[in-house]
Amino acid sequence: MGEVARRETISIVVPCYNEAEVFPYLQKALAMLADCIGQDYDVEIILVDDGSRDATWKKICAFSALDSRVRGLSLSRNFGHQAALTCGYDLATGDAVVCMDADLQDPPEVVLEMIGRWREGADVVYGVRANRDGETVFKLWTAKLFYRLIRAIGAQYVREDAGDFRLLSRRSLEALKKMREEHRFIRGMVGWIGFRVAEVSYERKARIAGITKYPFQKMLLFALNAIVSFSSFPLRLAYVMAFGLSALLMSYLVYTFCMHVFYHAELVPGWTSLILSIMAFGTINLFCLGIIGEYVGRLYEQSKQRPLYLIGEDTHWVRR
Repeated sequence: MGEVARRETISIVVPCYNEAEVFPYLQKALAMLADCIGQDYDVEIILVDDGSRDATWKKICAFSALDSRVRGLSLSRNFGHQAALTCGYDLATGDAVVCMDADLQDPPEVVLEMIGRWREGADVVYGVRANRDGETVFKLWTAKLFYRLIRAIGAQYVREDAGDFRLLSRRSLEALKKMREEHRFIRGMVGWIGFRVAEVSYERKARIAGITKYPFQKMLLFALNAIVSFSSFPLRLAYVMAFGLSALLMSYLVYTFCMHVFYHAELVPGWTSLILSIMAFGTINLFCLGIIGEYVGRLYEQSKQRPLYLIGEDTHWVRR
């Protein structure tokens, strides 16, 4: 008798942070999705609790006890969404790995379409937002500005209007896991590794329950981290500002020379031009030092080689 062919496995990774309010909806959606996928594949669901302060971890443990396909991981503290996602990626065993947010703004049913594109040969399948319900005009405008800005300054491989809702094949995931950067912008890292890419367009829904975990301050820090991590353009701003200031100073020098030679005008020296020059040079110097400090700080953090996350609890430990 011939050997029975091994069923391929689909892993679903969901980072969670203070999602107790939305978790009952998430549990129901994941169970239905797993049942649907399970007709053709083995299914593994990895829920990563990123140091939640509410009942999220208790609900994950209850879900894991109820469904053997679910593995819950609790990080020792809040390491951030990108670190929690990295933890899920590191421990996923599937032939294809899907990541989705816990708020269900990314429809779980789209995962079936992603799997279809993977079966057609794609290594990376992006979920591309055709529409974004329930978000303010300001957030929509800043999101568009961010993606266009980061592409304009050199990160051409960052897909516009695509977040962390994606499918990765095993070989693309293994390539991604080799990148152990301290300050992580996984959307850019996935684009950087290349491989065969496909896209699935979908309508992004409004949050079912709970509040966003990305207020303006976190969005700003996320954007800054992405820009500094994937482009040296900010460092080149020093050249641009130095050139612009030099042009202004040369223009002023030509103006002074012409006034003296052609009009015999003696410009009375005063405090205004002196103070403006000092302020201009001082501001530019401090700005450039700040930019350099961002890069040096990241080198310092990376040189420590600390783990990207620490696992505090694992539902698999309880089962064993």
